[in-house]
Amino acid sequence: MTGEIDSAVKSGAEQVGRGRRRRGGEKTAPNPFPQKPFRQPRHLFPPLQAVSADELEAIHAASMRILEEIGIDFLHEDAREMLKVAGADVKPGEDRVRMDRAMVENLVSKAPSEFTLRARNRAHDLQIGGNAIAFSCVASAPNAVDDDRGRRPGNRQDYRDFLKLAQFFNIIHCIMGYPVEPVDIHPSVRHLDCIADMLRLTDKAYHIYSLGRERNLDGLELTRIGYGLSEEDFRQTPCVATVINTSSPLRLDTPMLQGLIEMAKAGQVSIVTPFTLAGAMAPVTIAGALTLQNAEALAGIAFAQIVRPGAPVVYGGFTSNVDMKSGAPAFGTPEYMKAAIVGGQLARRYRLPYRSSGVCAANTVDYQAALETTLSEWGAINGGANLIKHAAGWLEGGLSAGFEKFITDIDLLQKIAEYLTPLDVSEDALAVDAIREVGPAGHFFGVGHTRARYKDAFYAPIVSDWRNYETWAEAGSPTACDKANRLYKLALEAYEAPALDAAIDEEITAFVDRRKAEGGAPTDF
Repeated sequence: MTGEIDSAVKSGAEQVGRGRRRRGGEKTAPNPFPQKPFRQPRHLFPPLQAVSADELEAIHAASMRILEEIGIDFLHEDAREMLKVAGADVKPGEDRVRMDRAMVENLVSKAPSEFTLRARNRAHDLQIGGNAIAFSCVASAPNAVDDDRGRRPGNRQDYRDFLKLAQFFNIIHCIMGYPVEPVDIHPSVRHLDCIADMLRLTDKAYHIYSLGRERNLDGLELTRIGYGLSEEDFRQTPCVATVINTSSPLRLDTPMLQGLIEMAKAGQVSIVTPFTLAGAMAPVTIAGALTLQNAEALAGIAFAQIVRPGAPVVYGGFTSNVDMKSGAPAFGTPEYMKAAIVGGQLARRYRLPYRSSGVCAANTVDYQAALETTLSEWGAINGGANLIKHAAGWLEGGLSAGFEKFITDIDLLQKIAEYLTPLDVSEDALAVDAIREVGPAGHFFGVGHTRARYKDAFYAPIVSDWRNYETWAEAGSPTACDKANRLYKLALEAYEAPALDAAIDEEITAFVDRRKAEGGAPTDF
């Protein structure tokens, strides 16, 4: 096993990180993983169409009937008043809001079809929409797990370690939520420490939670400070995202609506995502669940455009099914894949960026985890997703963030990125001269064409073990999880904190200290 790691270190050092130095001038530790530079994969193939154009319009029409005839509860008085002024049917003393289809379609059309999400490091800016893909790591898990320490409540050290892994691996493009919830920090100030950690330990685009107006305002201001922007520049530049989850069926609660209002007012990104589990919070049919998803997503997106026309939004899809024997959520199912593909069709119908997820219901890093995660990713990719959340580290239906799972998922994501890399069919790649040189019955191992390319001709996996049985057995018969356990620790050792201007660092500290002294944010809504 040690030889494998040494080989990976040597290979990684040849490809990335060679010659980099710390501020003091001494050489850095070599990067232990072969990985390509930070870049967003692009959809190389047209998205699949799981339903026909007529069938898609049937889902749209049914969603419009829900918004017109049934309506959605908006549990926020100011939001209802804004909707009423915009032309919605809002009766005094009622939470229910009904919107006609012309109003909804007009408002949704104001949202941008794509936009740039700025990162602290401009080299990590993201295109959201079009044919671009961004992978984010696991988010919001209440527990962390690895083979050494087992399953445990989330804490700040594990939270920081996941941030370091997200920064280290170039295939992770953004951090859309706390990878694990650090429950050892009081809820009133947790957001302050967590966002400060994001700004210091990563320089990639990230997410703030919509859990009450104060947390949004704190997150927005910390982001503005961390990015070194004036208030006006910040409001004109999408820099941070939030997820707005509807309370399915047919409700938008107060904290989510407060977040939607503050994010839209500030020109920042809201990813409106109904959590529609077929058979539980949504109809048992996938078509019915998608109809509900679509109605709820459009209601939130339309409202964001009332707050600020042109506010950047993402159409979020998270429709799956439950185990009808236990009621537990199921992911990576055939139904999940179909829903992910149709969700993409709906997002494109409204010319909106699309969010999906790479998730599983497995409790450990095993066949189930690999199968369900791969199928979830495949549904997201074939659905044309632009932002894929929970793509590395998700376990137990989102209840745990796994360190070994993070590494196995990194290998999967890097393979997907290679799959989406256009095939080189240049004259040199067609290799006619090499074929002529070898001729019949020869081999290509020693020809110049091979020698010039063999180091990076094919994707080099970081978890897959290609040794023969005897060599593998002599090394102790390591499993993929064994190897991933070693590799995540090596990645943490190789991590380097991104540069942060000292004056900005001091301003972050001052803001956090002041808000803590003021008591932070309320914990009751």
